[in-house]
Amino acid sequence: MAKHEELIRELLKIKAVQIKTEGFFTWTSGIQSPIYCDNRLTMSYPPIRKEITQAFIHLIEELQYKPDLIAGCATAGIPHAAWLADSLHLPMVYVRSKPKAHGKGNQIEGRIEKGQNVLVIEDLISTGGSSIEAAKALQLAGAEVLSVLAIFTYGLPKATANFHQAGFTYHTITGFDALMDVLKADETIDETDKQRLFEWRDSL
Repeated sequence: MAKHEELIRELLKIKAVQIKTEGFFTWTSGIQSPIYCDNRLTMSYPPIRKEITQAFIHLIEELQYKPDLIAGCATAGIPHAAWLADSLHLPMVYVRSKPKAHGKGNQIEGRIEKGQNVLVIEDLISTGGSSIEAAKALQLAGAEVLSVLAIFTYGLPKATANFHQAGFTYHTITGFDALMDVLKADETIDETDKQRLFEWRDSL
């Protein structure tokens, strides 16, 4: 937990994670949220991105996964997948949200072999839709999808339900619960706003 909280503090410091309990953020999906996480910002901070890579490695070891291949979700998952694949000396591919409309029409870029054990790397889990679609594309290409790993999760029940229905699992380095622990420990949120955040999380 200490490491999770340390990373949360760093994400808050660089404004990769922001809180707004009045006048919510609007996600691409249209969902109104008091929390916005933009892990693309971590690319600009070498110490933080290195910490994220090491956290992914620790998570993989803890879960005893033996991947043959690392797959990044376009677009924000790609750099983290690249740094992780390089650290593990493994090949990498990336998965588009949909096949290209020109050229060879690829959805998966890079070489993938049938039967390879693949870990999917995403920057963020909200409802899980894009990660699940990437995992399905890899499965369709003949890969064995071990799991989806991400930096942060909003902890939405809908994500858990979506992954379960699709037959995939996911794990994250940190997320909503660690964020709440940090905000409480640092006394940067009052009880009313904290309750609003939990009510929002549990409503989706």
